[in-house]
Amino acid sequence: MYNSANVIWTLVAAFLVYFMQAGFALCESGLTRAKNTGNILMKNMMDFCIGTPCFWIIGFGLMFGGTGALIGGFTPFMQGDFSAILPDGIPLWVYAVFQTVFCATAATIVSGSMAERTKFSAYCCYSAAISLIVYPISGHWIWGGGWLANLGFHDFAGSTAVHFVGGITAMLGAWMLGPRIGKYGKDGKARAIPGHNLTAMALGVFVLWFCWFGFNGGSTVCMTGDEAIVSAGLVCFNTNLAAALATVSALITSWIRYGKPDVSLTFNGALAGLVAITAGCDAVSPFGAAIIGIIAGVLCIFSVEFFDNIAKIDDPVGAISVHCVNGAWGTIATGLFSTSEGLFYGHGFRFVGVQILGVVAVAAWVLITMFIIFTIINKTIGLRVSEQEEIDGLDIHEHGLASAYSGFAISDPTYADMDVNENTDLGEDDIAKASAAKIGAAVKVVKEEPLPAELDSGMHKIVLIIQLAKFEALKKALNAVGVTGMTVTQVMGCGLQKGSGEKYRGAEVDATLMPKVKVEVVVSKIPVDKIIDTATKVLYTGHIGDGKIFVYNVAKVVKVRTGEENYAALQDVE
Repeated sequence: MYNSANVIWTLVAAFLVYFMQAGFALCESGLTRAKNTGNILMKNMMDFCIGTPCFWIIGFGLMFGGTGALIGGFTPFMQGDFSAILPDGIPLWVYAVFQTVFCATAATIVSGSMAERTKFSAYCCYSAAISLIVYPISGHWIWGGGWLANLGFHDFAGSTAVHFVGGITAMLGAWMLGPRIGKYGKDGKARAIPGHNLTAMALGVFVLWFCWFGFNGGSTVCMTGDEAIVSAGLVCFNTNLAAALATVSALITSWIRYGKPDVSLTFNGALAGLVAITAGCDAVSPFGAAIIGIIAGVLCIFSVEFFDNIAKIDDPVGAISVHCVNGAWGTIATGLFSTSEGLFYGHGFRFVGVQILGVVAVAAWVLITMFIIFTIINKTIGLRVSEQEEIDGLDIHEHGLASAYSGFAISDPTYADMDVNENTDLGEDDIAKASAAKIGAAVKVVKEEPLPAELDSGMHKIVLIIQLAKFEALKKALNAVGVTGMTVTQVMGCGLQKGSGEKYRGAEVDATLMPKVKVEVVVSKIPVDKIIDTATKVLYTGHIGDGKIFVYNVAKVVKVRTGEENYAALQDVE
């Protein structure tokens, strides 16, 4: 017999949990750089679309196909008998939808911490592995009748089963990938790489907070009878209270530590409170929820600092601090604040010991299996994109997308030479100390093959493509070495040329252009290498993309006014 109230409640909750994908997509894309927005959006779409069939084919059976201590069973395509695990009044397919969206949440957490330098193909592979094996087996221990459930481990809606699994995977993946280019300076100190759209980030957090009422409240999978109704109300109240107080405590902590309230960390604090209360939202009182939330907000701030400055694990969105650290805290806190079993309510150490054991066991399982999976992927298709792909952005190289904001200016090119947004630091800003390789990476020089001696006129045209802000300094430097005349053109440069074959919705993509300056000089008496050396010293900042220099052979020059040729024609130019 099915119960319509329970079914509708569970389905609505599942729909809300699914919509968390939109929240994660907004939050992660807002906290990363514009050049990777399309890649972030694709990852948040595909981890759900890949995870859904994987969970249907194998994952659900591993998680719920039996009552073994370590594994549920092997029942492909959900063909087994699952009646023993179905909540009262809930059909199999309703429960399957509900569990599928939880599985997808665990997978999507990983994308934020590994953002801006992970291969899209690698991401698809390990997202599949999480949904096929990693999440279902630890989920069976907790929710499928496994050994942790038999010990009395309590994780109502997934602080450990979902968030800690995703968070610790994110921590391992970010550590194995290494930091983004420019995240750490030559002195080893972490450098800020600001997200490009805090509006999107904030909207993502609001969406996630709203959907969390389905994530936690819907985990009652029941809305029949007074006890279930009261429980659902308490769960939602505790969820909201913990999130609100975590936000306030994160704001105050950042205000005290940094002199001003930090926007992104305050919003991270909200998510930290939501994650932390998820394990015990049905078992703690509002006072317990308040304490859990306050500590979660403070813990989030210090955790971000720890991973940035001490562990040196580059997490662009703070997912490790939110999901891993506070997933563990919320699970352990349940053992402290549970009104029926908690240590602080006089029930001894056994329950909190089981909670700690569960966190440690799940951490061990996830770290071992995901280390193997990441290593296999790294040795085959590779985990990380190339340096040039990372600098240019994953959108263009991984998806053929010149910009996720076509038609919008997303940075001020006047300050492009400062490289504020890119942080593509080569490790040496003093050209006198920089190696030839670093100088060549910053200012590229391309020379035409020299002509045979009998054809060489001794004249060369030097073309320099530079940032707008460097023109005045370059002009003065060239004047100082004897170049008194030059042709200057404002041009538009881009990395994607017309005819490249890149398409968007089946149509060829036009070039996305950025303002540059092209400087042309023709020399004969002044050595070419002197011009290159002078220009390189002016243009070099220690960052990739400082400029390009092209050298061409010139067969003949004619001055129209006098008819003079070659060397004579250049005398009032040089």
